[in-house]
Amino acid sequence: MSDEEHHFESSDAGASKTYPQQAGNIRKGGHIVIKGRPCKVVEVSTSKTGKHGHAKCHFVAIDIFTSKKLEDIVPSSHNCDVPHVNRVDYQLIDISEDGFVSLLTDNGSTKDDLRLPTDEALLTQLKSGFEEGKDIVVSVMSAMGEEQMCALKEVSPK
Repeated sequence: MSDEEHHFESSDAGASKTYPQQAGNIRKGGHIVIKGRPCKVVEVSTSKTGKHGHAKCHFVAIDIFTSKKLEDIVPSSHNCDVPHVNRVDYQLIDISEDGFVSLLTDNGSTKDDLRLPTDEALLTQLKSGFEEGKDIVVSVMSAMGEEQMCALKEVSPK
């Protein structure tokens, strides 16, 4: 064998951002990757088997981060990528001037790498609640290496 050392640049655990699932088994309300974007399926229609023997699934889905509508047609027997989607709740500590928020995690550490939401209604609700001094818990959705605030709720002090 050689005496040279191997140097690996990657530092992640190697877990995949997606997993395969047969197109015929993906339902409305589930998730799918279309054009490299994680999406929530809003409509599925399946065509009958044609001359060449494959039934096709027509997916209409909405990007979970940008809310753009995307469509895809896949043979029902083929595999599609399905994103691992996680939703975690954090308590809001601070909103910084540069557009980032400071959040408190369950283990007591802080998370400072999340931008303010792009959704105007959520943004105004977040800022007004914070300025009034309310305790706010934000839900953060993460998939395929992206994170974004998707909801918030006001918590009454105990």
